[in-house]
Amino acid sequence: MADVVSSASNLNSVIEFLTAMITPALLISATGSLVLSTSTRLGRVVDRVRALEIRVGELIYAEDKESIPLYEKRVEVVVDLIDKVTSRSRLLQKAMTTFYYGLMLFILTSVAIAVVGIFNVYRWMPIPIGIVGIMFLFAGSLLMLKETRMATATINEEMDFVWELARKVAPEDVAIKYDKKGRIKKKLKGYDGPKVSKTLGGE
Repeated sequence: MADVVSSASNLNSVIEFLTAMITPALLISATGSLVLSTSTRLGRVVDRVRALEIRVGELIYAEDKESIPLYEKRVEVVVDLIDKVTSRSRLLQKAMTTFYYGLMLFILTSVAIAVVGIFNVYRWMPIPIGIVGIMFLFAGSLLMLKETRMATATINEEMDFVWELARKVAPEDVAIKYDKKGRIKKKLKGYDGPKVSKTLGGE
């Protein structure tokens, strides 16, 4: 009877040990996915910076600047975009570094659990290591959230300029139909909006 109780106790200990090992493994997998997505975004941002650098160089060294619509505004927007995209790249670098710190700590947590399970000493050790790793993961997520908001602002600024340029170069009878943000004006003299058939088959 004592042998059965001892075997059951050993089995429970093994199960608890394996369960404790699984949790850091899940966090390691999640952090790895965040590192991969952050690295992909960083690569795209770097490509974007290079493309904007080429654009601003073409504008600066253009021979006939007067023939370029909204030349000064165009240069101003491109330079501002370079500033925003550069800030985004720095945020992504910080976020990726933070995620790597979290990944390292989660791996260290697994090692600490293994040490505790084998030698049965310092049973408290994996807990603070895991908590610090989670804090790094949270900090990296905040940085990614800030970068996402900056990306949205960058896209909005570029689209606003595109609409302004379109209104500048488009024929007057076309440009007058839209406001500065690209929305069709509701009330316009001589323009009632696009005519759509009231029936599926047409009138």
